[in-house]
Amino acid sequence: MIRAARQRISSHIRRTPIMSSPFLDELAGRRVYIKPECLQHTGSFKYRGARSALSALDPRIRKKGVLAYSSGNHAQGIALAAREFGVPAVIVMPADAPAPKVENTRSHGAEVLLYDRVGGESREKIGNRLQAELGLSLIRPFDEPLVIAGQGTTGLEIAEQIAAERIETADVLVCCGGGGLTSGIALALEAEAPGLRARPCEPVGFDDVRRSLESGTIKANEQFSGSICDAIVTISPGQITFPIMKRLCGPGLVASEDECLYAMAQAFRHLKLVAEPGGAAALAAALFRQDEIEGEAVICLITGGNVEAEMFRSALEKHGI
Repeated sequence: MIRAARQRISSHIRRTPIMSSPFLDELAGRRVYIKPECLQHTGSFKYRGARSALSALDPRIRKKGVLAYSSGNHAQGIALAAREFGVPAVIVMPADAPAPKVENTRSHGAEVLLYDRVGGESREKIGNRLQAELGLSLIRPFDEPLVIAGQGTTGLEIAEQIAAERIETADVLVCCGGGGLTSGIALALEAEAPGLRARPCEPVGFDDVRRSLESGTIKANEQFSGSICDAIVTISPGQITFPIMKRLCGPGLVASEDECLYAMAQAFRHLKLVAEPGGAAALAAALFRQDEIEGEAVICLITGGNVEAEMFRSALEKHGI
């Protein structure tokens, strides 16, 4: 499915590069390779899964329109892919989502419906109701095979790019919410680069995947919101993604909010990349969890760059840039 997704979307996505900096190597105590999916269309890897899912729909069904729920990056990916196919899109987003993500989703032509995440409203229930009422195709943000396949194309690229660097074994750190990207990459690496091991990275207090992998059963977070790493905050890993991660991934890693802000500043300083807090969690783990990582090299994904100006400015000022 991942290889088929690549065939469908390769002419539409950006093949993001592998980047490095000797300064990051020094900070991390090993070679650090960055795959900046913040340079992907809509500013995150989510466009891959969105394009994969829409491109696989029967055209007669697709033309009725699509529905999604998301805190922002999946929303933007679906909105752009729907616009490219000329079909309507309705996106359910939390009222406390970063304003640029809401605005960008609307700018791609999608209808945005806001819900009260903090007050306990369920986006899944809202999405299911709208799907039944409007007859739209629901494309879930991570627990969706065609979305996982699209995200897995990132892993195919990593396998090829890291082989060119003559690296056969390394940890691949992935900013992780529900696990769509992590599980997709893990499946791709299993097939194409078995010496590379995917490892989920999460913010402190929202480490449901780490705890789930540790216990062997799905664990949920007590909070639904409250982290600056909004892009990777979920209630729990998915029913589809968790078994894949349990079988293929290494232990999860956790980074604090301040460590993510520090990683944002270093990515900008040394690579001129703009990362959002959740998109910098993997780099933060590489810089601050050195003793929990194996090998002479580590590969980190910067998964998103959709950050509010004030948040980005704060990260740079706080960490001396």
